[in-house]
Amino acid sequence: MEPTATSRREAASFAAIVTLGMAVTVGSALCFEYFGGYIPCHLCLIERNPYYYGIPLGLLALLASQFRLPGWVPRGLLVVIGVMMLVGAGMGIYHSGIEWGFWPGPSSCTSTPGAGTASAGDLLSSLNTVHGPQCDQAALRILGLSLAGWNAVASLILAAIAFVGAKKAA
Repeated sequence: MEPTATSRREAASFAAIVTLGMAVTVGSALCFEYFGGYIPCHLCLIERNPYYYGIPLGLLALLASQFRLPGWVPRGLLVVIGVMMLVGAGMGIYHSGIEWGFWPGPSSCTSTPGAGTASAGDLLSSLNTVHGPQCDQAALRILGLSLAGWNAVASLILAAIAFVGAKKAA
């Protein structure tokens, strides 16, 4: 069955919204890191992966709608994005639980942050000793939620947008 012009527009709209949302969310995390000076922990870096993979898929869904590919293509991509965002929400909830002390974190996040290097010659040797901050300590809380908590909220919203988009584009 050929998708209608309305369902193509809806798929394109939802793909654009979810892709923009993912870009803004991960862009905000990068701004906190590079402009705000908040060094991400190991889990923070892992939590970005659904966004890094989801943004290109969102662009593909947008292009699939624009180039009038079969309707299952943008719908399928939106469903995959929705699932990826649910995984991201799960990672954010897991990380938040570690920060609140509900459960222990992975061993990769329990080392203490290392000191900076004294000289350029020490840089290579320090790569093996300098680690990011601990995963069980929130670097920043906004309205009571850490950045991992806000990632969970954003991921759930983006998952809902992707799933609604896939349903409306049917």
